[in-house]
Amino acid sequence: MNTPQPTLLDAIGNTPLVRLRRLAPPGPTEIWVKLEGGNPTGSYKDRVALAMIEAAEATGELTQDQQVLECTGGSTGSSLAFVCAVKGYKFTVISSDAYAREKLDSMRAFGATLLIEPSVGGVVTPDLWPRMRQRARKLVEGGGYVYLDQFRNRHAPAGYHKMGEEIVEQLGKRVDVLCGMVGTAGMITGAGSVIRRAWPKARIVALEPDTSAVLSGGEAGAHSVDGTAAGFVPPLFDRNVVTDVRALSEAEGRKMARRLAREEGIFAGTSTGMNVLAAFDLAKEVGAGGTVVTVACDTGFKYLDGPLYR
Repeated sequence: MNTPQPTLLDAIGNTPLVRLRRLAPPGPTEIWVKLEGGNPTGSYKDRVALAMIEAAEATGELTQDQQVLECTGGSTGSSLAFVCAVKGYKFTVISSDAYAREKLDSMRAFGATLLIEPSVGGVVTPDLWPRMRQRARKLVEGGGYVYLDQFRNRHAPAGYHKMGEEIVEQLGKRVDVLCGMVGTAGMITGAGSVIRRAWPKARIVALEPDTSAVLSGGEAGAHSVDGTAAGFVPPLFDRNVVTDVRALSEAEGRKMARRLAREEGIFAGTSTGMNVLAAFDLAKEVGAGGTVVTVACDTGFKYLDGPLYR
């Protein structure tokens, strides 16, 4: 029987870690997936949303007479809207029609005020995030807003420390590789630092779409993977934690996402498909007896209106 939680915020975290069975590549190497769709809004961004809000409260930066402000491609916005609803804060979010409509609608459902920055062709282009951020700065200049700025918020990685601790405890043995798509780099840096402390030789592999492979030294470009590859190297990206960077095909990631649903029952988005796609290749490199861990970032219900499952 599950223990009753004092508030819904206490239900964040402690998500399942499951091993791929039917879809796993041949051989004894294990691939494990952290199912973050079990968080209250169906995303691991609940972790970082709570961490940023509580840090702003603790420093006195955020009070009830101020409004929370953030730029987001989707899941962070839903998570912040949820946390603000529970805590009683007003929340304004700057987003874009380049992102999943389900995410935008969920922010509104939690009571957020949405300001939509138009995209070019319905995809994430290199100019989109600078425009969104400029719009946020103008609002802050007018007063009354606390801009969390997830890409530069030093408290963001701490939101994922518990995820790393959960992986260490749940798995109960050595992690050879942790891999994940990078948006703000909070997850790969936060959870990765915990994994590296437990196993200093573990590889922490940052992933990105090959059409916007800035972490790999390439040029920023267009893509359609929500929550990733904003077109610049995020300030939270820590090469003292991250050991490798891989660029992946978005099309192949979408195929893998559909296979995950049909063959493993893991219903998630494109970024999760790309995470598992990379985990397959990394499992081959690690070899017999190795363990690769990755993340199912959210739930596939956030993508039913788009092309992924049609």
